[in-house]
Amino acid sequence: MKLLNDLLSTDYGLMSIIGIVFMICMAVFFVRMFLSKMKEPPQPNPAAGLLAEVAKRH
Repeated sequence: MKLLNDLLSTDYGLMSIIGIVFMICMAVFFVRMFLSKMKEPPQPNPAAGLLAEVAKRH
């Protein structure tokens, strides 16, 4: 019980909770973002066309 009391009532305990919650939220955000990006169809590389044009000129 002392551990929970220290965690919720001290400045270092509250900062620990904030840090842990922030990292969990960040992990959820990145997992959702990466999963949505994986579902998108691949986009053509715009640099590939530019490189082909430069190679034709030389």
